[in-house]
Amino acid sequence: MSTPALPQDIGRVLTAPQDTAPFLLDWRKRYLGRAIAVVQPAATDEVARLVGWCAQHRVPIVPQGGNTGLTGGSVPDASGNAVVLSLARMNRIRAIDPTNHTLTAEAGVVLAKVQEAAQQADRLFPLSLAAEGSCTVGGNLSTNAGGTAVLRYGNARELCLGLEVVTPSGEVWHSLRGLRKDNTGYDLRDLFIGAEGTLGVITAATLKLFPRPAAQVTALAAVASPHAALRLLDLAQSMLGPALTGFEMMSALCLQLVTRHYPECTLPFAEAPPYSVLLESSDAESEAHATERFDALMQRALEAGLITDAAIAQSVAQSRKFWSLRENISEAQAAEGKNIKHDISVPISAIADFVESTNAAIAQAFPGVRMVVFGHLGDGNLHYNVSPPPGVPEDTFLSWQDGLNAVVHDAVEAAQGSISAEHGIGVLRRDELLRYKSPVALSLMRTIKQALDPQGIMNPGKLIA
Repeated sequence: MSTPALPQDIGRVLTAPQDTAPFLLDWRKRYLGRAIAVVQPAATDEVARLVGWCAQHRVPIVPQGGNTGLTGGSVPDASGNAVVLSLARMNRIRAIDPTNHTLTAEAGVVLAKVQEAAQQADRLFPLSLAAEGSCTVGGNLSTNAGGTAVLRYGNARELCLGLEVVTPSGEVWHSLRGLRKDNTGYDLRDLFIGAEGTLGVITAATLKLFPRPAAQVTALAAVASPHAALRLLDLAQSMLGPALTGFEMMSALCLQLVTRHYPECTLPFAEAPPYSVLLESSDAESEAHATERFDALMQRALEAGLITDAAIAQSVAQSRKFWSLRENISEAQAAEGKNIKHDISVPISAIADFVESTNAAIAQAFPGVRMVVFGHLGDGNLHYNVSPPPGVPEDTFLSWQDGLNAVVHDAVEAAQGSISAEHGIGVLRRDELLRYKSPVALSLMRTIKQALDPQGIMNPGKLIA
């Protein structure tokens, strides 16, 4: 039976192949789907009308933000039965309240625009990640994005106070109140954050802002091992306290790939050390005060043998240059060829042992593979990626994916960690979730899904089987 015609007043409707193509392929070019149409509403009531129509006709809906996800969660399957709901045109900053330290933005607002709007109000919105020029508020919340400042400010969940959501029946839940305290029942907000569009469509959010720091100082330190990096983290936290905003670890291969594919990115060291740590502090007093504290930290770390070299950025331009080494890793690895990604978290105390033992296990099972290990050491989240040995065909390498995943994720489970820290489950990790999530947790998740989306039309096939 053919699908009825889409309703009127639902926004821009794209059906021509050349118009829909960018919305049907994921960022990593691993998942290509088909759709009835791509619909781009410009207002919440248009979203509600579309979702209500889809509920009436049992048409699946795939919500999509900037389509920068890494697990295939934002594109439809190959059946061609779904509507892609792109929030790109819902891109207004609705309100800023500097006194309440809040900003309300629609789901399609690009993260960098939120950061800029906060800065114009002399405030800080601290969520920061490599895709901030293209990822959106709705996508960030739907995957509970993390980024480089989680150590101090928390994930997207911690940065959100209220939501506006269109439910699977087409009703609108209005809860954009900027309250820090509200104990009036179940925390419905947190149901939708991290749900990857499987429970409803986030159309707007009220976000936390913070005072802008007087100064930010960045340093790059060379360390011999993850164990040394962990000891440096402990020292940095004891000396800088909450001023420590970012603490990123990168293996030597990460920096070698970046400098190979982005020649403008240069190292402050003669060669890439075994591991490097990128540290950033946010100081409430002055740049001089921040630099003095960082100097003291680096001196203490050198004396204790925790680092072998260090460079402290002397300007904003040099700080950006240091950060470019970190932010270009994923693009550099993609330029090198196909890779197998893992977005894992383990207790911070277990990270060093995890990296060393799992590297050894992978080297034994898959000789010659290259480990691209980097991420947010300060909050226990690593992007534990694998590139093929030189000369191995991509198809052959990708056929090892299940075996590599098993080695990595079994080690994560043994360390009481998580197979998804900030990228979400999507399609990529859906079947693995059945193995690593407890039966009780899976049952509770399915109960919630059935209660809110009994027809199963919200982003079907993603997150939970």
